[in-house]
This record gives sequence, C-alpha cells and structure tokens, in this order.
Amino acid sequence: MSGPSSTLADVLAVLEGAYPLAWAEDWDRAGLVLGERDAEVTQVLLAVDPTVDVARRAVRSGAQLVVTHHPLLMRGASFLPADEGKGAVVTTLLRHGIGLWCGHTNVDRSSSGTVGAWIRALDLRSARPLVPPREPATAAHGSELFGLGAIGELPVATTVAELAATVARLAPGSARGVAHTGDPERPVRTLAVCPGAGDSFLEAATAAGVDAYLTSDLRHHPALEHVEAAADAAAVPALLDVAHAASEALWLPLAQDLLAETLPGLDVEIVPVTDPWTGRAG
Repeated sequence: MSGPSSTLADVLAVLEGAYPLAWAEDWDRAGLVLGERDAEVTQVLLAVDPTVDVARRAVRSGAQLVVTHHPLLMRGASFLPADEGKGAVVTTLLRHGIGLWCGHTNVDRSSSGTVGAWIRALDLRSARPLVPPREPATAAHGSELFGLGAIGELPVATTVAELAATVARLAPGSARGVAHTGDPERPVRTLAVCPGAGDSFLEAATAAGVDAYLTSDLRHHPALEHVEAAADAAAVPALLDVAHAASEALWLPLAQDLLAETLPGLDVEIVPVTDPWTGRAG
C-alpha cells in the first residue's frame, strides 16, 4: 500500500532541509530549475547529470521530478533550442510537466552527501573535513555541514593497488577505470578523499600528511608537479583518480533512502551514471 501523495514542494522541503541551499558556493546553481511546487509527485528519478537521456527516461517512466547532482546550467543562457542538448532537456521536461531540482556543492558539503557517502563506503575512521566549513551547522534528517572532502583512517591497512581495486568496486564502472600514481605496493592507512574535481586541494591533502588522496579530474601538470614535489615519492600522498560522475554517484543511494523514508508514497529510482567516455584502447 502506498503512502499519502506528495507535492513537489514536499519533496523540496526534504531535499533542501537536508541540503540547505545556503550551503552551496556563491557561484553555484543549486535548487529548483523547473517545476510547479503544487504539482503532485509520485515518482522521482535520481541521476548525476541532467542529460537528454535522463529527461527521456523520466518521460518513459512516468516520473514527475528529476533530481540531479550537477546543475543544468552554470551560466545564463539566451537560447535553448530543442535541437541542442540543454534545450532538448528543458523542452522535454517542460512538455511533460516534469520538474528538475539540482543539488551540487550544498550536497558536497553535507555529512549525508557525496563526502558522507565515501566516508561510509570506505568506513573511514575519525573522519574530519579536508577543507573545514567556516563554522559548524546542522540541518534536517541528521545532515551536518561537514566541509569539502574528508580525511580519515582506513579500518585495515592496504596498498595503493588494493585501494584502487576497492574504489573500482565501489564506484560505477567507467572506461577510464581508476588510475593511481607511484608504487602499487605502497602502504596506505590514512586517506584524503574529495568527490568530484579535487586538484585544487592537492596542497591540503599533502599538508594533512595522508598516505593517499582519492579524487577526480586530476590534470597532467598539477598531478605531475605533486608527484615531483619531493625527491622521495613517498614524501607526498599517492594519487588515485576515479571518473568524476562515478565519484559522485555514491550519493544517489543516500538521497534515495532519504526520500523513501520521509515520503513513503514516492517511487524513487536511480539512473545509471552517464559517462562521456564509452571506450578505450591500449
């Protein structure tokens, strides 16, 4: 038996209660993008990116709301024709009365968001933020303002290669897999992790004195400069690079549980990660 019906406003109250929009960066575009707040919502799709495929899937499944991690538009747009990607998403969703809510850096900062998902997945002990918030804050549904990234201790010592294999099992598969630097047998006990693009925090990870740093989108020059920062490679953390969307997808089950527990009448489905890379050679 399904629970009482919900409106879009009810769903937003849960999402923005756990992930306050005030926690987002000033430049971010988190929040309700499309939709009528009084519209009934019985089915929600969760995805990392608001792609054309996700919009079409929402139509096929009969969903009334799409919730994604990445915003649809990070900058203003003057033209959204239906034969271009962003325009096709907007046209498809509006034509079928489907709402869109995006939670980005507000979710990244939450103990129940992307960073919290990795703390749970890796069972990091004594976890603390890699980049702490200015001041602590709490929100609804057990969510706390944690900060960006996390530092903690693995429950059992491992190696760089074993940790990379563990990450590959935890995260959705991608054509790129999980890359790492240095000696694959290097011991790892302490770890810094930052879901999404994290090369701006390389210095913070090094200053924390961890054995390894797990993140995404590590560019050639910052990664090489990090590795070459000391004559002894063991003097800086080993790097592990996982696909961007895969690193953030671990949040989706937490969002699914949150909505299912607070609004039991909802049907909440997770859409598989869309990776722009579909294959590799060599």
